[in-house]
Amino acid sequence: MLITRLSKTAFVAAIAFFATLVAFGNITDYGSNFAFVQHVLLMDTIFPDATIKYRAINSPALHNAFYILIIAAETLTAVLCWIGTFNMIGRVGGDARAFNRSKKWAIGGLALGFLVWQVAFLSIGGEWFGMWMSQTWNGIESAFRFFITIIAVLIFVTMPDGETTD
Repeated sequence: MLITRLSKTAFVAAIAFFATLVAFGNITDYGSNFAFVQHVLLMDTIFPDATIKYRAINSPALHNAFYILIIAAETLTAVLCWIGTFNMIGRVGGDARAFNRSKKWAIGGLALGFLVWQVAFLSIGGEWFGMWMSQTWNGIESAFRFFITIIAVLIFVTMPDGETTD
């Protein structure tokens, strides 16, 4: 159905827009968003008696490197999703095979976005660096909302499309 293809395309565009805003915010407000990454890596706000504090990274150079890597991954997520959006919109009324092939960039962008927020924030930040213990610098709930939304769109987009009947 044409409406399904248009919906898939719009959903990918919505994630592209979101990732663009996130990356833009991190670039233009580098300092305040950098503080978040820095405190997570320093582990300076987790439970005082936590025995995992040996994992802390105290190097400002590594803090910046981690943050730049996050921004790069968010930016790449946005770029791939935008490319996917335009590829999909260009084939939305075409045959099913062409539309299904047009999804590859979107699928790549959505998969990367899932990995950014699930692996970087939930697994590495949340579990390895104990971000879940911080009352101040805890992005677990936000990251969870982001990657659940992205995975839902990814599942929807990867569902094969047949020929349009309308």
